[in-house]
Amino acid sequence: MNNNSNNDCSSNSNSNSTSSHLNSHSTASCASDRGDLGWHFLELARLGSASAPGPADGGEESPTELNTINSSGGFLVVSTDKLSVKYTSVNLHGHDVGVVQANRPAPVRRLAYYFEIYVKDAGAKGQIGIGFTSENFKMRRQPGWEPNSCGYHGDDGFLYRGQGKGEAFGPTYTSGDVVGAGINYATQEFFFTKNKAVVGTVYKDMKGPLFPTISVHSLNEEIDVNFGQKPFAFDIKAYEAQERMRQQSTIEKISLPPNISYGIVRSYLLHYGYEDTLSSFDMASKSTIPPISLDQENGFDEQEILYALNQRKTLRQLIRNGEINAAFSKLRDWYPQVVQDEKSAICFLLHCQKFIELVRVGDLEEAIKYGRVELQRFFEMDGCFKDLVQDCVSLLAYEHPKESFVGYLLEESQREVVADTVNAMILATNPSAKDFQGCLHSYLERLLRQLTACCLERRSLNGDQGEAFHLHRVLHNSNMRC
Repeated sequence: MNNNSNNDCSSNSNSNSTSSHLNSHSTASCASDRGDLGWHFLELARLGSASAPGPADGGEESPTELNTINSSGGFLVVSTDKLSVKYTSVNLHGHDVGVVQANRPAPVRRLAYYFEIYVKDAGAKGQIGIGFTSENFKMRRQPGWEPNSCGYHGDDGFLYRGQGKGEAFGPTYTSGDVVGAGINYATQEFFFTKNKAVVGTVYKDMKGPLFPTISVHSLNEEIDVNFGQKPFAFDIKAYEAQERMRQQSTIEKISLPPNISYGIVRSYLLHYGYEDTLSSFDMASKSTIPPISLDQENGFDEQEILYALNQRKTLRQLIRNGEINAAFSKLRDWYPQVVQDEKSAICFLLHCQKFIELVRVGDLEEAIKYGRVELQRFFEMDGCFKDLVQDCVSLLAYEHPKESFVGYLLEESQREVVADTVNAMILATNPSAKDFQGCLHSYLERLLRQLTACCLERRSLNGDQGEAFHLHRVLHNSNMRC
C-alpha cells in the first residue's frame, strides 16, 4: 500500500505508538484518581523510554563457572578459572564419577538456554557426560543415572533420563569434539548438539531449577566448559530465530475471513484519524474484500470513530510537525471544552511539547522564557506533573540532549503520545460516545492487549518459564520479514 501523504501514518511510528500503548497501563496512580482521559497519556509520557522491551533473560543471572564447592572433588581437578575439568583417578565402579554443576541454575525466562563443552582429551574410556541435574543431585553419579537428571554420554551416544538404562540417541563423541546441551522452553524440550549440529531432542519432564552439569569417569579425561564467555560453536541465535519462525508459522496458519482483518485495520486508521491512509487502504481493498457490514457482523461501531475524522487528522499532522501553537489555536476554535481547563493533563502535555519543540530547533532562550511561564505553575501544582517538568528542563543542560537520559522526549514517539491525547479527548466529546475508555484504544489495540494477557497467562501456567512477550519485538520482527 502506497501512502503519498507525508503527514499521515507511517508503519514505523505506528508500530512504536501501538507497542507503547500495549506495554503501559491505564490504571496508574495519577490516572486512576481523575476523570480526565488526558491523565492516561500523561502516564505514558512520564514512563518515557521505560516501556521499551527488557532484557531477553528477564534480568536473571546466568551460569558463569563451575561450582567447586558442590562437586565430587576427590575424583577430578578443576582449573583455577573454574572452566576446565580433568579426571585424575582410576574408576572402579559407578559411584566414583567426577561430576560438577554450574554455579547457577539455567535461567528460565528466555526462549532457550545453552552451554557447551570441548573435549580436550577423551582419556582411557571416553566416559564423558553433559546435561542437566537438580540441585540435590548425587555428585558421584553420571547425569541421567539418577532421578531429576538428564545426560548425553560420549562413550555410547546414549541418552539417560533418571535411570541407569539409556536409550539410543546420537553419535558418540571423543577428543576434539564440541558438544552442547540446551533447554528449549517454548517446546519444553532438552536438546543436544555435536560439532555445530543438533543431535536430537527429548521432552523435559523435570521440574524446578536445573543446573548445567558435566561429568568425567576415566583416567585423563579433560574438558573445557563454555557458558557463553566466548562464542559458541553452535549458532544458538539462529536456533532461536528458527524457533520463533516456527511459532509464527503456526499462528499464520490460522485462517481469518478477510473482512475481519480488514475491519480491524480500518478501525485502527479511523480511531487515530489517519484519513489519507484510510482512503488508500479502502481503494486497495475495494476489489478483494467482500461487501459485508462490519458493524453488524463484528460489533464495530464505526460511527463513533468516524466522528470528527478530518479535524483529528489535521491536529495530528500539526502535532507531528511540531506546530503546537497552531494545534492549540485549532483546539480553541473547534473544541474549546477540551482545553478550557488550563490545569488539565492535556494542556500540560501540549505546553511540555511546545517547550520540547523549542529545544529541538535550538531556541533555548525562548524555551527558558516559555518554561518559566507555562511549566513553572505545573511544577508547583502536582507530583504527577513534576517528573515530566524536570525531564523537560533537563534538556537544557546537555549540548546534545538527544543522546542524554531525557533524549526520549525528542523522539517521534513523544509527539505521538501528545497527538493520541488530543485524539482521545476529541473522541470523548462525541455526544454519541457510549464508552469513554473506548476513546483510549482502537479495536486492534484491545485485541493486542488480550494477546499479551494470554501469552503471560500461558507462561505463568508453564512455571514462568520461557520468553517474555514483548509486543515491540513482535512488531519489529514482522516489519523485518516484510
